[in-house]
Amino acid sequence: MEINATFLGQAVAFLIFAVICMKYVWPPLINAIEKRQKEIADGLSNAEKAKKNLELANNGAKEALQEAKAQAQKIVDEAQKQRAEIIDKAATEALEEKAKILQQAQNEIEAERNKAQEELRTQIAALAVAGAAKILSEQADSHTDKTALEQIEKSI
Repeated sequence: MEINATFLGQAVAFLIFAVICMKYVWPPLINAIEKRQKEIADGLSNAEKAKKNLELANNGAKEALQEAKAQAQKIVDEAQKQRAEIIDKAATEALEEKAKILQQAQNEIEAERNKAQEELRTQIAALAVAGAAKILSEQADSHTDKTALEQIEKSI
Protein backbone atom coordinates (compact mmCIF):
# COMPACT_ATOMS: atom_id res chain seq x y z
CA MET A 1 0.00 0.00 0.00
CA GLU A 2 1.29 3.30 -1.02
CA ILE A 3 0.81 6.40 0.97
CA ASN A 4 0.04 9.20 -1.39
CA ALA A 5 -1.31 12.68 -1.11
CA THR A 6 -4.93 11.63 -1.57
CA PHE A 7 -4.71 9.16 1.25
CA LEU A 8 -3.00 11.73 3.47
CA GLY A 9 -5.63 14.35 2.55
CA GLN A 10 -8.41 11.95 3.35
CA ALA A 11 -6.78 10.95 6.64
CA VAL A 12 -6.28 14.61 7.62
CA ALA A 13 -9.87 15.44 6.62
CA PHE A 14 -11.11 12.46 8.63
CA LEU A 15 -9.07 13.55 11.65
CA ILE A 16 -10.36 17.12 11.38
CA PHE A 17 -13.89 15.76 10.98
CA ALA A 18 -13.42 13.47 14.01
CA VAL A 19 -11.98 16.33 16.13
CA ILE A 20 -14.86 18.65 15.16
CA CYS A 21 -17.36 15.89 15.91
CA MET A 22 -15.64 15.14 19.22
CA LYS A 23 -15.58 18.82 20.17
CA TYR A 24 -18.97 20.07 18.91
CA VAL A 25 -21.26 17.13 18.03
CA TRP A 26 -20.36 14.45 20.53
CA PRO A 27 -20.77 16.44 23.85
CA PRO A 28 -24.40 17.51 23.15
CA LEU A 29 -25.24 13.91 22.16
CA ILE A 30 -23.56 12.56 25.31
CA ASN A 31 -25.33 15.22 27.40
CA ALA A 32 -28.68 14.32 25.84
CA ILE A 33 -28.07 10.61 26.44
CA GLU A 34 -26.95 11.24 30.04
CA LYS A 35 -29.93 13.52 30.62
CA ARG A 36 -32.27 10.86 29.24
CA GLN A 37 -30.60 8.18 31.40
CA LYS A 38 -30.99 10.42 34.45
CA GLU A 39 -34.66 11.04 33.63
CA ILE A 40 -35.25 7.30 33.24
CA ALA A 41 -33.42 6.55 36.49
CA ASP A 42 -35.38 9.29 38.31
CA GLY A 43 -38.61 7.96 36.81
CA LEU A 44 -37.82 4.43 37.98
CA SER A 45 -36.83 5.75 41.41
CA ASN A 46 -40.03 7.81 41.64
CA ALA A 47 -42.08 4.82 40.49
CA GLU A 48 -40.47 2.68 43.21
CA LYS A 49 -41.14 5.39 45.81
CA ALA A 50 -44.73 5.72 44.59
CA LYS A 51 -45.14 1.95 44.83
CA LYS A 52 -43.83 1.97 48.41
CA ASN A 53 -46.05 4.94 49.28
CA LEU A 54 -49.03 3.15 47.74
CA GLU A 55 -48.28 0.05 49.81
CA LEU A 56 -47.98 2.19 52.95
CA ALA A 57 -51.21 3.99 52.11
CA ASN A 58 -52.98 0.68 51.46
CA ASN A 59 -51.70 -0.71 54.76
CA GLY A 60 -52.72 2.48 56.54
CA ALA A 61 -56.16 2.34 54.92
CA LYS A 62 -56.57 -1.32 55.87
CA GLU A 63 -55.57 -0.55 59.47
CA ALA A 64 -57.90 2.45 59.59
CA LEU A 65 -60.72 0.34 58.14
CA GLN A 66 -60.11 -2.43 60.66
CA GLU A 67 -59.98 0.11 63.47
CA ALA A 68 -63.20 1.71 62.24
CA LYS A 69 -64.87 -1.69 62.03
CA ALA A 70 -63.70 -2.55 65.54
CA GLN A 71 -64.93 0.78 66.85
CA ALA A 72 -68.27 0.34 65.07
CA GLN A 73 -68.63 -3.14 66.55
CA LYS A 74 -67.78 -1.75 69.97
CA ILE A 75 -70.47 0.91 69.57
CA VAL A 76 -73.00 -1.70 68.43
CA ASP A 77 -72.12 -3.96 71.36
CA GLU A 78 -72.43 -1.06 73.79
CA ALA A 79 -75.79 -0.09 72.29
CA GLN A 80 -77.04 -3.67 72.59
CA LYS A 81 -75.82 -3.79 76.18
CA GLN A 82 -77.63 -0.54 76.98
CA ARG A 83 -80.75 -1.83 75.21
CA ALA A 84 -80.67 -4.99 77.31
CA GLU A 85 -80.17 -2.96 80.49
CA ILE A 86 -83.08 -0.67 79.60
CA ILE A 87 -85.31 -3.63 78.82
CA ASP A 88 -84.35 -5.35 82.06
CA LYS A 89 -84.91 -2.16 84.04
CA ALA A 90 -88.28 -1.60 82.38
CA ALA A 91 -89.29 -5.22 83.04
CA THR A 92 -88.25 -4.92 86.69
CA GLU A 93 -90.13 -1.65 87.08
CA ALA A 94 -93.18 -3.17 85.37
CA LEU A 95 -93.12 -6.15 87.72
CA GLU A 96 -92.77 -3.86 90.73
CA GLU A 97 -95.63 -1.69 89.49
CA LYS A 98 -97.71 -4.81 88.83
CA ALA A 99 -97.06 -6.08 92.36
CA LYS A 100 -97.88 -2.66 93.78
CA ILE A 101 -101.14 -2.40 91.82
CA LEU A 102 -102.06 -5.99 92.70
CA GLN A 103 -101.38 -5.37 96.39
CA GLN A 104 -103.38 -2.16 96.27
CA ALA A 105 -106.28 -3.97 94.56
CA GLN A 106 -106.14 -6.77 97.13
CA ASN A 107 -106.16 -4.21 99.93
CA GLU A 108 -109.16 -2.49 98.36
CA ILE A 109 -110.95 -5.82 97.92
CA GLU A 110 -110.22 -6.74 101.53
CA ALA A 111 -111.48 -3.36 102.72
CA GLU A 112 -114.65 -3.69 100.63
CA ARG A 113 -115.17 -7.24 101.89
CA ASN A 114 -114.74 -6.12 105.51
CA LYS A 115 -117.11 -3.23 104.91
CA ALA A 116 -119.69 -5.52 103.30
CA GLN A 117 -119.36 -8.02 106.16
CA GLU A 118 -119.80 -5.26 108.70
CA GLU A 119 -122.87 -3.94 106.87
CA LEU A 120 -124.23 -7.47 106.60
CA ARG A 121 -123.71 -8.05 110.33
CA THR A 122 -125.46 -4.79 111.10
CA GLN A 123 -128.36 -5.68 108.81
CA ILE A 124 -128.61 -9.22 110.20
CA ALA A 125 -128.59 -7.90 113.73
CA ALA A 126 -131.27 -5.38 112.85
CA LEU A 127 -133.32 -8.05 111.12
CA ALA A 128 -132.87 -10.44 114.00
CA VAL A 129 -134.00 -7.81 116.46
CA ALA A 130 -136.91 -6.87 114.20
CA GLY A 131 -137.84 -10.52 113.71
CA ALA A 132 -137.63 -11.24 117.40
CA ALA A 133 -139.75 -8.20 118.18
CA LYS A 134 -142.30 -9.22 115.58
CA ILE A 135 -142.44 -12.77 116.90
CA LEU A 136 -142.79 -11.56 120.43
CA SER A 137 -145.47 -9.05 119.57
CA GLU A 138 -147.71 -11.57 117.86
CA GLN A 139 -149.27 -14.55 119.37
CA ALA A 140 -147.14 -17.49 119.83
CA ASP A 141 -148.52 -20.02 117.46
CA SER A 142 -146.50 -22.12 115.13
CA HIS A 143 -148.14 -20.92 111.95
CA THR A 144 -147.37 -17.25 112.74
CA ASP A 145 -143.83 -18.18 113.78
CA LYS A 146 -143.35 -20.06 110.54
CA THR A 147 -144.69 -17.14 108.48
CA ALA A 148 -142.52 -14.64 110.34
CA LEU A 149 -139.44 -16.79 109.86
CA GLU A 150 -140.18 -17.05 106.13
CA GLN A 151 -140.53 -13.27 105.88
CA ILE A 152 -137.27 -12.80 107.75
CA GLU A 153 -135.65 -15.36 105.50
CA LYS A 154 -136.89 -13.55 102.38
CA SER A 155 -135.60 -10.20 103.64
CA ILE A 156 -132.16 -11.66 104.34
